[in-house]
Amino acid sequence: MLRRLAPVTVAAVTATLLLAGCSGAHPHHARAGHTPTPTPTVHVGGALGQRPTASPSPSADATAPSTPPIAASATVATAEVASVAVHAAAAGAVTTTLPNPQSNGAPLVFLVVAQQSGWVEVDVPTRPNGRTGWVRASDVALSTVAYHLVAVTETNTLTVYRAGRPVATYPVASGTGGTPTPHGSFYLTELLKPTNAGYGPYAYGLSAFSDVLTSFGGGPGQIGLHGTDDASSIGKDASHGCIRMQNADITALTKLLPLGTPITII
Repeated sequence: MLRRLAPVTVAAVTATLLLAGCSGAHPHHARAGHTPTPTPTVHVGGALGQRPTASPSPSADATAPSTPPIAASATVATAEVASVAVHAAAAGAVTTTLPNPQSNGAPLVFLVVAQQSGWVEVDVPTRPNGRTGWVRASDVALSTVAYHLVAVTETNTLTVYRAGRPVATYPVASGTGGTPTPHGSFYLTELLKPTNAGYGPYAYGLSAFSDVLTSFGGGPGQIGLHGTDDASSIGKDASHGCIRMQNADITALTKLLPLGTPITII
């Protein structure tokens, strides 16, 4: 989980995204089922604390989960208004309103689930994981992405698909047994450039949230995909839930993957 970072697309804005402790930092956090404790603001460049204990991945001959079918493309909705109301159903009650840009300065994007006249069903990047809602078609602009990521926590690998076909596979680190990386279907919500140690040169925020940590370092326990200052952790279960990559690998992905790119974690 990241602390205060600057979004790549709006370098002058200080981000407030706080992800799930993936750098190995150990700020105050609250677990599910416990009342969260208020956490002081963590400023850019704040000291990192104790790392979680890394565990090696299962042996290479372990049977990995089967990868679900990967579509050739996905549809992304980018907000075109200052705030987007999310409805429980098309023309239904408003359940939440999300600002655009986000509080960290990044544009608000959604992964599209379905469409009907005047309305778009989208994945909503808030708790609980897997939440969907409906937004007005007039509030967003639709585009298509050809990329899809599949992360397998059992083997600590991340595969990039383009037009439904695998094009590259990278070694990664994922969450420990006590703070596992959540499984499910998510998407990339923002691209950030860390200014504090531990996260490498780039970090994508995901629409996923920790199933264990209800808050972390003052943030909501959001999961990220980012670099690392501990290359030895790659290939292990080593984070508080985020997915770590080698710095060269995350840098390569930033040249390919637009916001809204789907990521399936299994």
